Amino acid sequence: MNWDIKEKGDELIRFVTKLTKLRRDFPILRRNRFLTGTEDTELNIRDVTWINANGNQMNDEEWADEGMHCFGMMIDGRAQATGIKQRGSDVTVLLILNAHYDLVQCTLPDAADASGWKLLFDTNIPDAEKPEQFSVGATYDVTCRSFVAFELKTA
Repeated sequence: MNWDIKEKGDELIRFVTKLTKLRRDFPILRRNRFLTGTEDTELNIRDVTWINANGNQMNDEEWADEGMHCFGMMIDGRAQATGIKQRGSDVTVLLILNAHYDLVQCTLPDAADASGWKLLFDTNIPDAEKPEQFSVGATYDVTCRSFVAFELKTA
């Protein structure tokens, strides 16, 4: 048994530290209300929108597609955080999961007042120092079996 795992152990510690920081910095990732996906017509947003690789909201057919291996979850922090009728103040986050064995080009979706997306995390670029900025509608190469997180930048 090789107990000399220092390098791999350090990588794992950095990875978990980055995930922990992400959760700490973005309250939307630890909200305690159930997400419903229903549209709040007063605020003109949904608390959660499930996105396909084309950047569009997923439909029933896509949910039933066993070949669908890559999709996104946009959690809109501007939705009500509590039962009180008021706009939330958290940021909006897009999480993309790719369970496919190959790269999938994902289109970054549009959202109300969106000016672009900032890359927060990519499991295949664990030590990215400078966050990249992407415009709405840009494509992002989500590598096989990976997880990616973006923050919505508003106008």
